[in-house]
Amino acid sequence: MNKSNWIAIINLAAGGGKTRNDWPKIEALMQKHGLRFEPFFTDRRLHASIIARNKIKEGYSKIIVVGGDGTMNEVINGVFAQDRIRTTEVMLGMISVGTGNDWAKMFNIPADYEGAVLTILEQKTFIQDAGLVTYRKNGKAWNRYFINIAGMGFGARVVERSNRMKEKGKSGPLLYFYNIFLSLLKYKAKKAAIEIDGTTYMRKVFSLNVGIGKYNGGGMIQVPHAIADDGLYSITLIKKIGKINVLANVKRLYNGSIVKHSRVETYMAKSVQIDGSTPLHLETDGETLGHGPVSFQIIPKSVRVISGELSA
Repeated sequence: MNKSNWIAIINLAAGGGKTRNDWPKIEALMQKHGLRFEPFFTDRRLHASIIARNKIKEGYSKIIVVGGDGTMNEVINGVFAQDRIRTTEVMLGMISVGTGNDWAKMFNIPADYEGAVLTILEQKTFIQDAGLVTYRKNGKAWNRYFINIAGMGFGARVVERSNRMKEKGKSGPLLYFYNIFLSLLKYKAKKAAIEIDGTTYMRKVFSLNVGIGKYNGGGMIQVPHAIADDGLYSITLIKKIGKINVLANVKRLYNGSIVKHSRVETYMAKSVQIDGSTPLHLETDGETLGHGPVSFQIIPKSVRVISGELSA
């Protein structure tokens, strides 16, 4: 295999198994347009990270991710796990077959497979920031890189429920919307000390989003002020809020106007730390991780991705 060609990392379980059904169609389109690649299939959690790391070490530097945001997240962690080349020397393309596809939306990557293949062939690249979060799970500290949004509190609970449903083969654009209502039944805001670029705020946190990209949760726009290459996190903090108030403002979660709500605060920062006295649960790029205490650091302009036509 010519190492100047692409490798494709394919998660057949993505999208509630949609990738498994659609892969023959995707493969045919890639071949039709002369996209030369070698396929590698994941068979367990974090396998995409291992494949990406090992193949980069072998000399490959062009990767197509076939799956959802979680698959891309795993590949990103594989890119950062290798030390053969700079992370920006790896070129990442995406064919989205997931449930949310929020990261792809940020970069106007076509949702239709043929459009995504043609976008990869054009190789218009964008160098975006990455995030690094340190968190706790099973009594140990762990690190995770991400390129879209990390959510804590209520948002992480919604993701956790949604992921459990995905594991059972459920999918579709209403999955997150449905779990907002389910998660509201018992969820309560939690008091936390949040340090943002050295200034500490005591808040009762309903939900906290730390974003590089704008979209999460299957099309929500909770951090509309996010710019993917400005070297800063965009932060949206929803303070303690009543359940009826949440339901009345669900539409605002999807059109970006939630940041104008009286119970919402927004910040821009390079670092964020949250204490663990009342552990808030954490997700990044739609993947359930662990809980606080957490520490976020930004890694400016560290990931090269293929994008569609970006709007001004």
